[in-house]
Amino acid sequence: MLRVLKYPTYRRLFTAQVVALVGTGLATVALGLVAYDLNPADAGGVLGTVLAIKMVAYVVVAPLAAAAVARLPRKWVLIGSDALRLVVAASLPFVGEVWQVYVLIFVMQAASATFTPTFQSVIPDVLKDEDDYTVALSLSRLAYDLESILSPVFAAALLLLVPSSALFFGTAVGFAGSALLVAAAIIPRRGGEDAGERPQLPFGNRARRGAELFVRTAELRPILLLNLAVAAAGAFVLVQTVVIVRTTFGQDENVVPLLLAANGLGSIAAAIALPRVLRRLPERRVMLTGGVALTVAVGLAPLALGIAQPAWGLVAVGLLWFLVGLGWSTVETPVGRIIRRNVPAADLPDAFAAQFSLSHACWLITYPLAGWLGTTGLSATALVLTGVAGAATLAAARLWPTTEPARDTADDTTQQDTTSRDTAAG
Repeated sequence: MLRVLKYPTYRRLFTAQVVALVGTGLATVALGLVAYDLNPADAGGVLGTVLAIKMVAYVVVAPLAAAAVARLPRKWVLIGSDALRLVVAASLPFVGEVWQVYVLIFVMQAASATFTPTFQSVIPDVLKDEDDYTVALSLSRLAYDLESILSPVFAAALLLLVPSSALFFGTAVGFAGSALLVAAAIIPRRGGEDAGERPQLPFGNRARRGAELFVRTAELRPILLLNLAVAAAGAFVLVQTVVIVRTTFGQDENVVPLLLAANGLGSIAAAIALPRVLRRLPERRVMLTGGVALTVAVGLAPLALGIAQPAWGLVAVGLLWFLVGLGWSTVETPVGRIIRRNVPAADLPDAFAAQFSLSHACWLITYPLAGWLGTTGLSATALVLTGVAGAATLAAARLWPTTEPARDTADDTTQQDTTSRDTAAG
């Protein structure tokens, strides 16, 4: 699985992603602590607003940013995004008002909404071989999952030595490291830039381009529905786990991260297995199986919640959360392959920006839905979100073309040229 790290350009970019994720994880922990310091009576409300601002920035900014930076070199877009995030992170320890937190977080997440789709559009140009690209997608997913598990542990260790506000300086260091690594990498020009395959469109058309590609391309439409299935199941896990632990089973708060870790471990298991699985099975079958798995897991949650013995009930919930994570990663990891195969190279930045924005729009719907429905009962909430996930998966299956396209493998000459260029870059 680590074979793709032999390419120096990809190795630098992947390392940049990892160090930026570590910084982001530290910021997530620090924000909760700062929210409490600024407003102890409504810390939950402050943090909830911060998360909502994050989602709004992702949904609104990503397609606009992709259109705005369409003519700029991708390396400088990535470095500029990291530099902006660094400045914001370094400013957060000095805020004294809640509104200042809101403004800075919006700016930081807007920069992330520019960085991430641009980064995703670079990788297919760096790794031409589809098997290598699949491994890169799995490594990226693995990095996200490990960050969600390890960052709180790292933050807890740092808090033994420094105050909570100092965690933001760790975030700034992460973004600085990411920028330096991107600067050291040779980023290929955008697909079609040299050939002038497509004239530059007006800003409004560029901003809509990615969404239009998803709506008009038969192979991309099912992704929109599977994004909703993932968000429905994932929202129940992320929003209601603390309620399940503390209220349903009456356990201490330290059990919460264990259940969330079970979800992350399921995702990690899928990410490790997928490169081999996708060499044998088409994405359609794999991703729809993942959609069914996470739907069934959330649908069985009411049975687990009804177990009288707390220990066995928590074990049952942990196994279901593992299955949700397995399905979650199985659905999301292959998306880049489908986009790469069905979208012209010149349109990849717009397509990845649209996927980033539209997938987060699903979370913007399911997060509050899971929270509001939770007040009526956990079992009812699980069943409603199961219905959403199941309907979305079924609709994706009906919309998805049953004929699989030929594998998009690069010829030996192209791969050798890529390898030679990367070796020279090192």
